[in-house]
Amino acid sequence: MKKIAILGSTGSIGTQTLDVVREHGDISVVAMAAGSNIALLEEQMREFLPSLVCVWDEKKAWELRQNTADLQTKIVSGMEGLLEIATMPESEILVTAIVGMLGIRPTVAAIKAGKTIALANKETLVTAGHIIMPLAAAHKVPILPVDSEHSAIFQSLQGAADNRLHRILLTASGGPFRGKKKEELKSIQVEDALKHPNWEMGRKITIDSSTMVNKGLEVMEAKWLFGVETDQIQVVVHPQSVIHSAVEYEDGAVIAQLGTPDMRLPIQYALYYPERRSLSGKRLDLFELGQLTFEKPDTDTFRGLALAYQAMERGGNIPTAFNAANEKAVSLFLERKIGYLEITDIIEACMEQASYIADPNIDEILETEQAAYEYILGRWSK
Repeated sequence: MKKIAILGSTGSIGTQTLDVVREHGDISVVAMAAGSNIALLEEQMREFLPSLVCVWDEKKAWELRQNTADLQTKIVSGMEGLLEIATMPESEILVTAIVGMLGIRPTVAAIKAGKTIALANKETLVTAGHIIMPLAAAHKVPILPVDSEHSAIFQSLQGAADNRLHRILLTASGGPFRGKKKEELKSIQVEDALKHPNWEMGRKITIDSSTMVNKGLEVMEAKWLFGVETDQIQVVVHPQSVIHSAVEYEDGAVIAQLGTPDMRLPIQYALYYPERRSLSGKRLDLFELGQLTFEKPDTDTFRGLALAYQAMERGGNIPTAFNAANEKAVSLFLERKIGYLEITDIIEACMEQASYIADPNIDEILETEQAAYEYILGRWSK
């Protein structure tokens, strides 16, 4: 029986990971970590009986200890708790599904401990890909992408042998505002941006999808995961979200992965790789679908994607400034403290004011993040 640990068990990816575990019954969840949703976490603990659980806030951890005193589960908190889960001897696979740069240190620790990484935390590679990928290679640790697009690329590369790919075709749904122009986005409210046409995701990533910042983060992640240059990654708007991404080889052949929009598929592929298991749910019906369409992204309206390419071209700690600025800007938008179009204004401003570091270590990455937060709070949160 495989043994896994999940960072972010109460979030969208975490709960769908547990759906996969339920479906097959041959995976043991030995550890879980969550932010503050201790009501759901308690339900998960009682169902899966992990030996170790982490809650970020110690007060919440204390409350959970009182509520689950009848269970034989050790409950820890904070970064030390995340690191304990990441390195626990019992687990084989670490599913990193927490949002934000909290995922970097646990991922590094898990790699050093020889754990397979099922990666759903974009920020880890966006900000520290130059550290993570060489470290994984040195420890011979596989990093298996859970994101639907990166999983599709990974699946399309199976059987490639030594054949070089020419480019990656990274598909995007276009989000809820596809086809709209900048003027039409001035009055967008939180409720509008949270209505994704195809995917059920967490609030932050749904906003990111609407601005196409999420696709920019995926471009950065793909560069590190697959060892390509930024100009080898082409974003293609594909509203049906059926082709999850594709690779083009040097001879012009294009290999793609298709399927219904169901995050359980890439999650399951990472957990059981290289085996493919049966999975419940709707199957792709091409006759019902009728057609597949493709468009160029409008980077004038959706500036987040263009800014992501700029951040990656500059390199160093600028992708960290991009990511940190977006995290804080999305938070302010969800709190209704800024307008929708200000999200990309804030990202651009933070990229411009960041003190450039060519080859940042983890401490410098986290310092860049903190500097961006302080800059934003000084200008936009008064």
